[in-house]
Amino acid sequence: MDIELQLTTDTVDQAAPHRPLCVEPQASIREVFALLKDNGAGAVLVCSGGRLAGIFTERDALGVMQRRDDLDAPIETVMIPAPVVLRADASVASAILRMSSGGYRRLPLIDVKGRPVGIVEVAGIVHYLVEHFPKTIYNLPPVAHPVIHDREGP
Repeated sequence: MDIELQLTTDTVDQAAPHRPLCVEPQASIREVFALLKDNGAGAVLVCSGGRLAGIFTERDALGVMQRRDDLDAPIETVMIPAPVVLRADASVASAILRMSSGGYRRLPLIDVKGRPVGIVEVAGIVHYLVEHFPKTIYNLPPVAHPVIHDREGP
């Protein structure tokens, strides 16, 4: 099957999404740090009434530590509100496009009612690509379009 066709027809759930870790907006930053550590996760979804309200990632954690924020403050004070999301039935191609254009390493997946059902990560996308297109991936040159400065041969 053609790589472009497969990327547009395969859904993002084939890219090994993780189950979402959800907390209420009132959870303390300290509790969220512990949850991230205990689960070896890179992000926590902040949910209110079962719907996605925000996201807190390891990048945000670095900012909290740099600013020396109060760790007993609610996570809603430092979360990213209304994060960019994907529907769980979105294509792998749309996930790649959204992640690359926005510079995201992970995106929450939601169902039709806006409830979080997973998180897709760059690593999952890469594993999907390697698993489904090994010949294409493994045969890529180390530099996409090398520029040769010296002429070859004698």
